[in-house]
Amino acid sequence: MTWIDRLHLFNSWDYAAVALLFVAWQAIGVVIEHPGKRPSVSALTSAYRRDWMEQMLSRDPRIFDSQILGILRQGTAFFASTCMIAIGGALALIGNAERLDGLAQDLALESEPIFVWEIKLLAVIILMIDGFLKFVWSHRLFGYCAVVMAAVPNDPTDPAAHPRAMKAAELNITAARSYNRGLRSIYFAMAAAAWLLGAIPLILAVLFTLAVLYRREFASQSREALLAPETDPAPKSETS
Repeated sequence: MTWIDRLHLFNSWDYAAVALLFVAWQAIGVVIEHPGKRPSVSALTSAYRRDWMEQMLSRDPRIFDSQILGILRQGTAFFASTCMIAIGGALALIGNAERLDGLAQDLALESEPIFVWEIKLLAVIILMIDGFLKFVWSHRLFGYCAVVMAAVPNDPTDPAAHPRAMKAAELNITAARSYNRGLRSIYFAMAAAAWLLGAIPLILAVLFTLAVLYRREFASQSREALLAPETDPAPKSETS
């Protein structure tokens, strides 16, 4: 059976669901990173990252800043390792896809050719690989940020202090952007796993993932906290 013949094993619902998966994956990223007049949580925290580097200029010693950056790097390393484990598990499952067919029969699902199961798992693997690459790059960018932060003069009045701090801020923001993209890849990889149950479950999983991501970026309590006014409330008058 040729590849063209095998493609007929999928129906129009499958193609529509996969198209929705990858379009939604890219589209939500554009909406989050270029939100326009309604800033996302990611956009709001970018401003705080610049403020962080501004505060670092006058902080002595800067151990606190190095500790925070170390925590951020640990997060990227953790998710990169998680992606590697998930990729290895999915590849092992592709090598023994007969088990999926047996599981489908046990769950009274429609039995499909092994090739179909392999393609469905491949969609998950592609998203996981993208997430892994994003996390690795984010980890490296945070490392670059650490180097530039270390090169910021201790004297805030030094002409090179502020420009280097801003360079560190942009590296930090770029690293965080790659980190968030990796997280979105994981979200949609989990949604892609629903394709094993069929095209309709995949469509529902993608829509649910979109709703979760949109809420967390544009309608969450964390966003409200970031947008809250930073002026101290007026002191209450003492009553006798």
